[in-house]
Amino acid sequence: MKIDKIVVGSLFENCYIVSIDNKCLVIDPGDEANRIIDFIGDMEVVGILVTHNHFDHVGALTDIKNKYKVDVYDFSNLEEKEYNIGPFTFKVIFNPGHTSDSISFYFEKETVMFVGDFIFKNSIGRCDLGGNYQEMEESINKLKEFDFDITLYPGHGDKTTLSYEKMHNPFF
Repeated sequence: MKIDKIVVGSLFENCYIVSIDNKCLVIDPGDEANRIIDFIGDMEVVGILVTHNHFDHVGALTDIKNKYKVDVYDFSNLEEKEYNIGPFTFKVIFNPGHTSDSISFYFEKETVMFVGDFIFKNSIGRCDLGGNYQEMEESINKLKEFDFDITLYPGHGDKTTLSYEKMHNPFF
């Protein structure tokens, strides 16, 4: 599985294009739909994944959805279980705190997790924008149960690993 990051919008949000062969998922299309569409090129989009519905993560959602005529997968239509979309298999993990609708997408075989604004390198997402700090603590405790080897892809900034965050993130 190939993971490409496109930094978009005034808040420098990470939109991810995850691909296998010529099929891809778009994760958090935050802004600049034309840049995302240009990057996708002739790949077949099989779905759009949304970690939470803040404007900087969904600003280009309608344009991308209308262009490719695919389903959008977010908190409103997912459960905490495993899903298969095209060649992709992932688990959904509810992790409220930053927002009540925050979720992560865990691609277990590839040991990668797309965490939106839940976890950042050395930090966590703000809890004062529709979230709750107590729920954030519970979500962090849930994440601590996962394998250390997981690479975390946040909604802003650089990727990190769960083992790094367990050792260095003051919120852990």
